[in-house]
Amino acid sequence: MNGADTAWIIVATALVLFMSLPGLALFYGGLVRARNVLSVFMHVYAIAALMSVLWLVVGYSIAFGEGNAVWGGLSKMFLGGIGADTLSGTIPEVLFFAFQMTFAIITPALIVGAYVERVGFGFVLTFSALWMLLVYAPVTHWIWGGGFLADGGIFGATGVKDFAGGIVVHETAGIAAILIAVFLGPRRHRTTPPHSPGYVMIGASMLWVGWFGFNGGSQLAADGGAAMALTVTHISAATASLSWALWERIKFGRASLVGIVTGTIAGLASITPASGFVGPVEALIIGAVAGVLCQEAVNLVRNRLHIDDTLDVFAVHGVGGIFGTIMIAVFGAGSWAAQLGSLTIVGAFTVAATVALVKLTAFVTRLRVDAETETNGLDLSVHGERAYEMNS
Repeated sequence: MNGADTAWIIVATALVLFMSLPGLALFYGGLVRARNVLSVFMHVYAIAALMSVLWLVVGYSIAFGEGNAVWGGLSKMFLGGIGADTLSGTIPEVLFFAFQMTFAIITPALIVGAYVERVGFGFVLTFSALWMLLVYAPVTHWIWGGGFLADGGIFGATGVKDFAGGIVVHETAGIAAILIAVFLGPRRHRTTPPHSPGYVMIGASMLWVGWFGFNGGSQLAADGGAAMALTVTHISAATASLSWALWERIKFGRASLVGIVTGTIAGLASITPASGFVGPVEALIIGAVAGVLCQEAVNLVRNRLHIDDTLDVFAVHGVGGIFGTIMIAVFGAGSWAAQLGSLTIVGAFTVAATVALVKLTAFVTRLRVDAETETNGLDLSVHGERAYEMNS
């Protein structure tokens, strides 16, 4: 065991959990109507708790067990055979379990942004549980757990390069998000503006800080690689913030607070898969393109396809993660076959599995709340609480 590596991954684990609680909750909560903010907090918080338990029970084993090229197996259920002295590389395996658990939390939590303000709480829990175990965990095994898309798999000695989750996290969550949005249909109060841009900025700032653990921690060592991953993460986020704001200024004559911080998230999502393979100049390019690309993807989904992906999960996270994964091949750090082939395979699997799970969940619980509940807001109607007077 290496003490420095262990100490850094402990910190990185806390940072990634901080991204979900409270970062993502505040970012999403500020974007909805005031009467739905507590429901968003509830969704993210409950997902964090449920995914943690499921990751312990069987999720970690599916993702990182020593099964076969497709399935990790069940040998590590409940951390079977893993003690305080069991190592994964230079760190305790129980710490690797905890670090990866925070990824299993935030990935289904990202999908929340597609269905807020109109979905039942039972659907949130049931779908998120099934999706994490049957989509996220297997894809994690394929790419990070030694599965068929990793080195030595179907693409030969050099498999797909996905340093911190462009495919594993952002592509899967983005595709699932837009599919659920299509199933649910648009909100009845779609044109209502965000109730608290200040919450959005605070949440985005927490995500920016937490992302240092997300990407820097994925090096799984306290070394120069982690330092470079952290640095390029910051550069991409900063550049995408500016390019988004500039593009808004050119198109609409003003740059908005919600816009610039959404650009931050676009830059972070786009650099995620490449953060272990590129330098600062490449990060500058990725961020500059991401701010414009993801903004145009928002326009495409919202205004041309008329899909109510409420908080633009696909346009920002899905498009950003896919773009960053492709840029690894553009900059020569990965093969075109492995990058594009893996995006295609995981994308097709995510579509098929997500559709099946939405339909399955519909047999267990109602997907969408009724019209009166949606109009009155989920805070009071579903959870019996409210943060604000009902005038928003």
